[in-house]
Amino acid sequence: MAASTEASRKSGKTHVIFDMDGLLLDTETFYTTVTTAIVGRYGKTFPYELKARMMGRPSLEASKVLIDALELGEVMTPEGYLEERERGLEALFPTAPLMPGAERLIRHLSAHGVPMCIATGSHKRHYDLKTTLHRPLFGLMNHVVTSDIDELKGRGKPNPDIFLLSARRFPEPPQPSACLVFEDAPLGVEAAVAASMHVVMVPAPQLDAEGRKKATQVLSSLEEFRPEEWGLPAFTGGK
Repeated sequence: MAASTEASRKSGKTHVIFDMDGLLLDTETFYTTVTTAIVGRYGKTFPYELKARMMGRPSLEASKVLIDALELGEVMTPEGYLEERERGLEALFPTAPLMPGAERLIRHLSAHGVPMCIATGSHKRHYDLKTTLHRPLFGLMNHVVTSDIDELKGRGKPNPDIFLLSARRFPEPPQPSACLVFEDAPLGVEAAVAASMHVVMVPAPQLDAEGRKKATQVLSSLEEFRPEEWGLPAFTGGK
């Protein structure tokens, strides 16, 4: 009975909300490369466990996590780190490639009239840079919610606000339970769960079991996603 109830809850999805970095766009390697170079000057490393704690947070909040964790407060401020990181990232973001399966899934959902949007921890300027090569594809979204808008100040992931606001901005706002969220970061999963939404997680391979446990479903790639499991139109031929 419990399995039947869960299947019923999963099958009623009508709207899709995507995270962006590390899920649709392969930008996380950029953050790792630039941050590793910055902290390396002070004899520090940037382990994935620390990166996972930062992922999904607004930039300033994430930078404070970094500075505190690596005890860099005497040589660097969060704002200073962000300024230096910005210079390194600006040249990389416009080259961001799509993650495997991202284009196929977005175009499939769009072709079947499934309302979609982006809910990203990036601010608007970074969103524009990262999507440089893929604007027609991202133009298929109903809307984009970035972390720097007034309604979200101080309320980044893992707070549920960004997902609840994203749902409200659809022309016919759905109930949270009708939304399916795609995420790659533990904080994003927590935010979606707090918003009473199911979450498909596509984490980095390095993420441990603890960081995955709150997701409704965990996949190694968007290429593994089967829309019909969630009441969404199946891919042609079931592939």
